[in-house]
Formats: sequence, structure tokens, C-alpha cells
Amino acid sequence: MLELRPNCESCDVDLPADSPDVWICSFECTWCTDCAASFADNACPNDTGNLVSRPLRSPAKLAEFPASTQRVHNAELQKVG
Repeated sequence: MLELRPNCESCDVDLPADSPDVWICSFECTWCTDCAASFADNACPNDTGNLVSRPLRSPAKLAEFPASTQRVHNAELQKVG
């Protein structure tokens, strides 16, 4: 099950679980739209995998299976973009 991480790994902006403006790779690295747009070839800077829109979890399932509260932030990536 996806973690639905709460923030952009690059700029650390909050990303609500119900936001359609979130991008992930196959390792669940999580990015806001602005940061994802700055990555060359639509590739995750961590693992070079492609980025896709993070799927939305229905409100009922989000209540049953809440989003993660653990923030992942890579200060080195703030230089990107």
C-alpha cells in the first residue's frame, strides 16, 4: 500500500493526501508539481525512474488507512530547479 507521504522531498511543501498535484516514482519518492517539472526527462532524481501522478485514496479508505505522517526531505535537492 502506498505511504502517501505528507511532503515534497525537495522543497518540503505540505502535500495533503487528497491533493492531485503530487508525483511519485516506483520507490514512492514524493514530489510537488513544481519540483517534478524541474527534473530532467520526467525522472526521479533519486533513482532515475519515471514520475507518475500519485493516485488518490477515497475518503473512506483514507480514514481506514491514513496517510503517512513521516516526512522525507533531502536538502541536497533544494538546489534542483
